Amino acid sequence: MTFKTILVAIDGSKGSERATSVAIELAKRDGARLVLAHVDERVLAKGGGDIRADEKEVQAAVRKQAEELSAQGIETRVEMADVIAGGAGHVLANMAERVSADLIVTGTRGHSALGGLLLGSVTQRLLHLSKQPVLVVPSE
Repeated sequence: MTFKTILVAIDGSKGSERATSVAIELAKRDGARLVLAHVDERVLAKGGGDIRADEKEVQAAVRKQAEELSAQGIETRVEMADVIAGGAGHVLANMAERVSADLIVTGTRGHSALGGLLLGSVTQRLLHLSKQPVLVVPSE
């Protein structure tokens, strides 16, 4: 199976770094376009604070990585969105549809199954919502 457009979910974690590496290798193999997707989860609606203290740094790193990948000849674009905490899975699934992704690549944060249920895993949500295949890359 070859892919034309790969959306990779990036949250700044080690798991998303591993997922991004896998997505880059797939994009190189298939000559696919990459969409680096980041969702800023907020405590409240617009104007509420970011959940991550380093949110601005994560966004800057995503943009820098897109520039570097483009310079390497991989067609890359960035998609970012804001959402109230707990809604990132829905936003990523909608992004994937909007950009016509034929694969979503995401990482895990290494929570146990119970931890994922209690904390609300974006990856678990994506597996249930996505109309595209989802490749889950373990954090370790």
